[in-house]
Amino acid sequence: MPETGVASVQTIGRASMVLKVLSESDSEGMRLSDVALAVGLGKSTVSRLLRALIDVGYVETDELGKRYRLGYCLYNLGHAARRFHIIELARPALSRLATSTDDTIFLSLRDGDQAHCVARQTGAYPIRTLTLSVGDRRPLGVGAGSLALLAFEPESETDRIISTTREARRPFAAFDDAALREMIRAARARGYAFNDGHIVSAMNAVGVPVIDADGRVVAALSVAAIRERVAPPRLDEMVALLRAEALQLGSMIGRRRDVHELVATEKE
Repeated sequence: MPETGVASVQTIGRASMVLKVLSESDSEGMRLSDVALAVGLGKSTVSRLLRALIDVGYVETDELGKRYRLGYCLYNLGHAARRFHIIELARPALSRLATSTDDTIFLSLRDGDQAHCVARQTGAYPIRTLTLSVGDRRPLGVGAGSLALLAFEPESETDRIISTTREARRPFAAFDDAALREMIRAARARGYAFNDGHIVSAMNAVGVPVIDADGRVVAALSVAAIRERVAPPRLDEMVALLRAEALQLGSMIGRRRDVHELVATEKE
């Protein structure tokens, strides 16, 4: 490898060491001397690394420029990586659910105040319910998976979302504020979200939240089919299958602090 290549790799390695040390610091950040001591490099070298990381938004300083902490730009990287991680972990579950139900299975993730369909698996039943395509977004609460993402958030958060998504929900007549609040109440009581033909009259859907080991709603699994196929006792069987897969997926995501949480803590 050319000498410049060796130097580049060495710089990347040192920069990653600095980021790791900062990720483990408290909300006040770290002084230059503390970072240098922790990574075992000279202060001049660490100062150059920190300036470069500040330039790309990965590190920021306090008001006095004396303490360093992770920058907000890392949130986007961490968020994207975590979404990809969840999608890949969920693929076997989607396949199993599509095989066991013969219907269409969706994986939805929250994206701001929207639900984003990030994966879909169709079953063998000849009448397929393709009400969502991968990449489609809806206001939180509109649809079974989207409702599962919303309903199991804290009350203060659901109140905020209902108030801020009112205009976005206008094209979905069945999801006005009062109706959505009742759907949330019912979902919490049942432990799952149910869409009783509110988007396509002949098609129903049921969704469950995927909750990680920290108790956070990180995704939703849902199944959609023609109305006759989403009715008791089959409905109960669908819910049981979804819950089992959601529980397993949530446990696989595990207990950890992602970059979003680290940055949020530093902002407080």
